[in-house]
Amino acid sequence: MNLPELIAPIADDMKAVDAVIRARLDSDVVLIRTIGDYIVGAGGKRMRPALLLMVARALGYSGTDHHTLAAVVEFIHTATLLHDDVVDESDLRRGRQTANAVFGNAASVLVGDYLYSRSFEMMVDIDSMRVMAILSQATTVIAEGEVLQLLNVHDPDVSQERYLQVVRYKTAKLFEAAAQAGAVLAGATAEQEQAAAAYGRHIGTAFQLVDDVLDYGGDAEALGKNVGDDLREGKPTLPLIRVMEVGTPEQQQLVRSAIETGHADFEAVAAAIHATDALPHALDAARAEAELARQALAAYPISVYQQSLLEFCAFAVNRDR
Repeated sequence: MNLPELIAPIADDMKAVDAVIRARLDSDVVLIRTIGDYIVGAGGKRMRPALLLMVARALGYSGTDHHTLAAVVEFIHTATLLHDDVVDESDLRRGRQTANAVFGNAASVLVGDYLYSRSFEMMVDIDSMRVMAILSQATTVIAEGEVLQLLNVHDPDVSQERYLQVVRYKTAKLFEAAAQAGAVLAGATAEQEQAAAAYGRHIGTAFQLVDDVLDYGGDAEALGKNVGDDLREGKPTLPLIRVMEVGTPEQQQLVRSAIETGHADFEAVAAAIHATDALPHALDAARAEAELARQALAAYPISVYQQSLLEFCAFAVNRDR
């Protein structure tokens, strides 16, 4: 199934979230509105808000606060992207120029700060200390993940364990928090809440590992970003780490130099990756994470929403963008 089919059960909820996003991006400061409209117009999968909505519905939630919370999650995610693109000096995301490429670094950082501030304002509206605790902790962990990733840049000796820690902090944590917050909002049992957190954590990890694979197998138009960006930024991702583990001395030296300098021949590195089991290894790791996510849903009653959450597990590892 493709993503629109997967989220069909919450299509009306997603439209409501879009309306909340546009309303809460409104500001008397013209540049904030301009950049906000630019970001919203770029689209994106909106996976994290969708998971929050789906979990809440799977547990019988029938109110409207999940729309606000889903928008909060998207604001937090967008803020991290704005800051990421400045740190990474990226110029393409979701098939368009990044906000920092169009509006400059200073404006992107400050609008990212605005989105963080607005998201906490909106959290207060929900009036749930448990939700506040989950999402505020998530923003802290994400920031820690960003710093951990920075420490790994241009380090060819990063282990799989160190890399997966970055993935769980920087990427998977917001998936985890989104799913868990949806469960809390729906009045979940402790078991169901922890199941939601585990589901989000494993799905988020699987998504990132598949992104690592697509970086060496996809095309820029399909992915909406520059293929090979991570390599050029000196980031050791799982396929590169795997080559360092099982490649020939020549392949290992090629990857080591690429990570250290960010200036190696991308095609040669890609060839080294394809000559080893690096991509199947990363895909196997992603499939294992997706299976753990699937198992977590055993705590949920059968419904169309639970079925969609199960299908997300397959989508996470079988997608091509």
